[in-house]
Amino acid sequence: MINIHDLIAINRPIKVVDVGAMSLGDGVTPPYHPLVTRGIAEIIGFEPVQHECDKLNSRAKSHEKYLPYFIGDGSRRTFHLCNYSMTSSLYEPNTPLLDRFVNLENLVRVVNKSSVETRRLDEIAEATNAEFLKIDVQGAELDVFKGATNLLDDVLVIHTEVEFLPLYKQQPLFADVDAYLREHGFLLHKFADVCGRMFKPLADTKNPNTWVNQPLWADVVYVKSFMDMERLTDEQLLRLTTILHDVYGSVDLCAALLSHYDSRTGNDLSEKYIQKLIAAGPT
Repeated sequence: MINIHDLIAINRPIKVVDVGAMSLGDGVTPPYHPLVTRGIAEIIGFEPVQHECDKLNSRAKSHEKYLPYFIGDGSRRTFHLCNYSMTSSLYEPNTPLLDRFVNLENLVRVVNKSSVETRRLDEIAEATNAEFLKIDVQGAELDVFKGATNLLDDVLVIHTEVEFLPLYKQQPLFADVDAYLREHGFLLHKFADVCGRMFKPLADTKNPNTWVNQPLWADVVYVKSFMDMERLTDEQLLRLTTILHDVYGSVDLCAALLSHYDSRTGNDLSEKYIQKLIAAGPT
């Protein structure tokens, strides 16, 4: 992959807001990690499981800060702490459905319930001016978006988990999230990862996470609508291009964004970018 920073200078960090920032284990990095590696990311993370939040802060660098807030729509909710912290949710696990699949219900068993006050991203000063929004909240994604209507005005890229079946009772599904984000000026860009499980009783004894055809959840990427580029400033076009190149390798959309930038400014960044891609050859 070519170094886009030979063409575009980022003079201030890209603001990343990470909702559900829990570490998923050694060797597992968040999607925005390439921005961290480049030294161009400022991260504000939210992780409501206190010991997980403490763990994140104990390892945090100068560009990172993590807060133990329950992010949602601002209402009082019940938090379902599960035997695996990463499956905990503001929604109750849908055990009958989970139990249809191999290696799923056993990972989503409630061990404690507590009444919590959720906070809207729009009301949190640390989250303002977010450009990259990452969400992993086990079914409560739409609640987070509904509490961030103002924040979404500045966001350029959203990387969110979605579910295709109600793994948690009464949770909004992918179609609901997609409709809401399209209403707020975003378009689906990429399925970053799609996951599922086998229906019982069939199982792969070597890998219990193997699946055949039934998708259950995915990480999906949304971008500010490429059908309405005029709403983006020159700086936003360049910053969006940088994110898409470094994080997702979306060279075609990057070239299109740079072409629009050039049409405004009289530059030739798009042509230079394309020539670098040609010179680099297949990746």
